[in-house]
Amino acid sequence: MRDPATRAVLDSIRRIVRVLRESSRRTERSLGLGAAQLFVLQRLAGAQPLSLNELAERTLTHQSSVSVVVSRLVKAKLVTRLRARGDARRLEIRLTPAGEAALERAPAAAQDRIIAALGTLGAPVRRDLARQLGRLVEAMALPAQHPPMFFEQAPEPTTERAGRRPRGRGRSR
Repeated sequence: MRDPATRAVLDSIRRIVRVLRESSRRTERSLGLGAAQLFVLQRLAGAQPLSLNELAERTLTHQSSVSVVVSRLVKAKLVTRLRARGDARRLEIRLTPAGEAALERAPAAAQDRIIAALGTLGAPVRRDLARQLGRLVEAMALPAQHPPMFFEQAPEPTTERAGRRPRGRGRSR
């Protein structure tokens, strides 16, 4: 296939992925964190404690995807996840002093470059780009599950999402 438009699209995707990969490697080398972890830390910086849903909104990511990253950050003691004082149902995520120190040494997250560039395109162009990329995803027959954050493992699907019956329902084993 010698379609210049197809090559141009692939080259653009390659350039975006390359910038994200290089940023992730740089962050990994300098901080020991992946690009998604840095992006989450930066979204928590200067903010009041956030719920997982609020953090997902700030990272423009599905809650299940950001949850995986937050769990890694909790394990690394860079963020805490505590019950809110006024509402025991609400879990709040906040930076720890170690998380704040990591951010002081951190480069900018590459995702911010993408978000900023998308902002320059204007709403009608963003909507059209979203529609066209959605068509590409459909044509590729990619899974409908929520994608993980850049360069993060996808969360394990629950039994219902994987198309299997959860234990305790249906046939007995």
